[in-house]
Amino acid sequence: MSTELNKKIADTLAILKRASSQYSPVVFANSLGAEDMVLTDLIAKHQPDIQMFSLDTGRLPKETYDLIQEVSQQYTLPLHVYFPDSKLTEEYVGKNGINGFYDSVESRKACCFVRKVEPLRRALKGKGAWITGMRRDQAVTRGTLEASAFDNDNGLQKFNPLLDWSHNDVWAYIRKYDVPYNKLHDQFYPSLGCAPCTRSISPGEDIRAGRWWWESPDTKECGLHASNTSLKASRERIIEIASRASETQKETA
Repeated sequence: MSTELNKKIADTLAILKRASSQYSPVVFANSLGAEDMVLTDLIAKHQPDIQMFSLDTGRLPKETYDLIQEVSQQYTLPLHVYFPDSKLTEEYVGKNGINGFYDSVESRKACCFVRKVEPLRRALKGKGAWITGMRRDQAVTRGTLEASAFDNDNGLQKFNPLLDWSHNDVWAYIRKYDVPYNKLHDQFYPSLGCAPCTRSISPGEDIRAGRWWWESPDTKECGLHASNTSLKASRERIIEIASRASETQKETA
């Protein structure tokens, strides 16, 4: 392992330690991609007081579920899984159809809100900070990320400790420490998400070209890490649905 990578590991551990000591309780949002498996290994070995969770959207590939099981067997650090609110999901599908996310960017981001953003908010409730595996070179939408910044959308500190790691750094670590990873990576899926919204890529394509491949690169975020006008509009509509669903539940309780 190179001296440069060893330094990146040390810098990452320093960020994790600072997050844990200054912002407790801290949670790690594990998307189960290669970057997040590096963080899983580092946190489990060096900073086990950081809690770990994942979002099961209900549309994940089989290989991702296999990895969830493998993580629970290999690491003592628990992986808490959050699911979409059933009422919100039913409302979305009833209005847009089971695959309505293909129809427009707005509809896709509304689906992401129901299946990802709303569960994320529950996972982050009461926490002081959260950790992600995002890297600057993953996408044009991530070029201005910082290692630590206040997350205004969620109201807590956000850490990206692998920000300056390269794709090769990630895989060098995985191979060195025999870290489990999603087997879809072996089938040319460098970036993973829901099964209907992820495809393999061809040599020379951008590493996130397989995510929402029918959209422009500058829209390729799900709302977990970026907000824009169309996403805010989707949020407002979904929040309205959530409010109605809550009232319905109260009436039937």
